Amino acid sequence: MSDIPLSVLDLIPISSGSTASEALHRSIDLAQQAERFGYARYWFAEHHLNPGVAGTSPAVVLALTASATSTIRLGSGAVQLGHRTALSTVEEFGLIDALHPGRIDLGLGRSGGRPPGSTPAAPVPSATPVVDGFTPGGLHIPPRFTFEHLLGSPRVALQRTLLQQPHAESQDYGEQVDDILALLAGTYRSADGIAARAVPGEGADLELWILGSSGGLSAEVAGRNGLRFAANYHVSPGSVLEAAEGYRAAFQPSDVLEKPHVIVSADVVVAETDEEARELATGYGLWVRSIRNAEGAIEFPTPDEARAHAWSDADRALVRDRVDTQFVGSPGRVADQLSRLQEATGADELLITTITHGHAERVRSYELLAKEWGGRG
Repeated sequence: MSDIPLSVLDLIPISSGSTASEALHRSIDLAQQAERFGYARYWFAEHHLNPGVAGTSPAVVLALTASATSTIRLGSGAVQLGHRTALSTVEEFGLIDALHPGRIDLGLGRSGGRPPGSTPAAPVPSATPVVDGFTPGGLHIPPRFTFEHLLGSPRVALQRTLLQQPHAESQDYGEQVDDILALLAGTYRSADGIAARAVPGEGADLELWILGSSGGLSAEVAGRNGLRFAANYHVSPGSVLEAAEGYRAAFQPSDVLEKPHVIVSADVVVAETDEEARELATGYGLWVRSIRNAEGAIEFPTPDEARAHAWSDADRALVRDRVDTQFVGSPGRVADQLSRLQEATGADELLITTITHGHAERVRSYELLAKEWGGRG
């Protein structure tokens, strides 16, 4: 499968007992190592008000990382447009491109949460048959998880309040992406016909991506604009097939792409043996629980700290789809699972996110996977 590139998605996790500063230094080190291992891209996610995640500003971190690397592409996975303007986004990434031309990916996401009372997109039926939770090739597709309980949480509401100016309203997502494209192309005109020039930004050699977890608005916006699309198996495994298929159904050729191009994400932990990998992944379920019960991501626990948690049936149900779809094991086992993901989704690239408590084990996981994947012709 070496013809399918592997890339990295980094949330900049903070391990228990460490600090945000240490997490940031470790992420820059991991980017340097990923470049050496042959990964194609290194993306930084954006999250806010999470005690265990230091990735609050992808643009800032990727600018620093660009100075510490030389060839690997760097980008956002994704900028949350719900609390930004098109202009601020183009100018931020235009600045980075001016210093590191031809290496920057601008990944766009909708926001940190849909406002309460809004209507979610209807699920898009998948053309790929799923029987008893598995595709014909053996990829696990769990029941679709609903995030509705998060949207009314006080923490999500506080995040929206702190990230937006008082009384501000988010721009329509499709219109916002259109404005970004126009500013980059130098063709932006206001409703009054007034031109706006984003410098730096206009003409920047950015590779644009839309990130989405379903076959709804994000997939449609990516498709109709002929942009690249990232489907999130690691966030919402139950809807990954509809996300990829919805994008392809909406795709229209553009100056950027003649045909659809999809990258699909996966949570992965690799070690020399299955047993060692399972030990390293012990804290994952507890970490996911903290996100899905609206606490905000906790500092990533040690295996012993995770084992000390008293799990309820409700806890297990809350994280089951994520735990059951994390790829954990020896290099060969995980590469086989990634192959199933690629075949089921038709992915052109795969985006790997790995979190372990120890930095050395995290680096080693990426190293083992790259060696195994690269050896498969």
